[in-house]
Amino acid sequence: MPPESSGAHPASAGAIGVFDSGFGGLTVLGALRARLPNYDYLYLGDSARVPYGNRGHEVVYEFTREAVFELFARGCPLVVIACNTASARALRRIQQEDLPLRAPDRRVLGVVRPSAEALAGLPPGAIPGVTEPALVTGTVAVLGTQGTVASDSYRLELAKLAPGLTLLQRACTLWVPLVEAGETEGPGTEYFLRKYLAPLFAPGVPAPSRILLGCTHYPLLLPGIRANVPDGVEILPQGDLVAERLADWLSRHPEMETRLSRGGGYDVFTTDDPSWFGEFSERVLGAPCRATKIRLQPLP
Repeated sequence: MPPESSGAHPASAGAIGVFDSGFGGLTVLGALRARLPNYDYLYLGDSARVPYGNRGHEVVYEFTREAVFELFARGCPLVVIACNTASARALRRIQQEDLPLRAPDRRVLGVVRPSAEALAGLPPGAIPGVTEPALVTGTVAVLGTQGTVASDSYRLELAKLAPGLTLLQRACTLWVPLVEAGETEGPGTEYFLRKYLAPLFAPGVPAPSRILLGCTHYPLLLPGIRANVPDGVEILPQGDLVAERLADWLSRHPEMETRLSRGGGYDVFTTDDPSWFGEFSERVLGAPCRATKIRLQPLP
């Protein structure tokens, strides 16, 4: 039986899957629907087990693998892992170990690589060893979860893409819990915004000219972040840049693009309370949304 529709129009088999540990990936889903409105989408937020940022590699891998194969089972030939922690800690292993054995005709993409390209000032689809490294210098910053920062994924990517850049990384440990609790503004939120942002602009520290919001939850704090960042510093939320780079990827992979359904629909799934997840999703997407609860199953 097809899943209950949770959007204004139900998605069809052949939808693009979008996975995140909770609400944050809705910012990516919104950008994808704005940039690529003709496709169908299935969104899955594992809010029952959020946050992923302070969990170990193996746990993140298992959780992410369960979600990806759930979306495959619901007809998605392509899944975008919108969670930075999952992209950093699980994507490569899923691509190299799970897809060849379990789903060789499916594809899984992440957000770290396209985000690093944007942070380096490179066009979509930059290829190490083929695309010339960006001849840029200066300081840039990544704000992310503890898991994303500890993985050092952005430093490794930038070493290939723009070795002249100096990278600052900050683990903003309490930002995801604030967003998941709906606390996106107010004195308490302002305190924790300043706590993590102020050290980037302390006297004697080379200030970044560009900041990547390396967690898809963080754009939901964007007004407060902007208020605590000096004028002239570029802030990069991931939604728009991921959408632009996915459009480029699809143009270079017609064998996948032709498999995607085009109904302009979307469905939203959560592993937690569908009522409040749906209400929050409506606020983020600016469109009707009724979330459906599902249970993720461990894989052998």
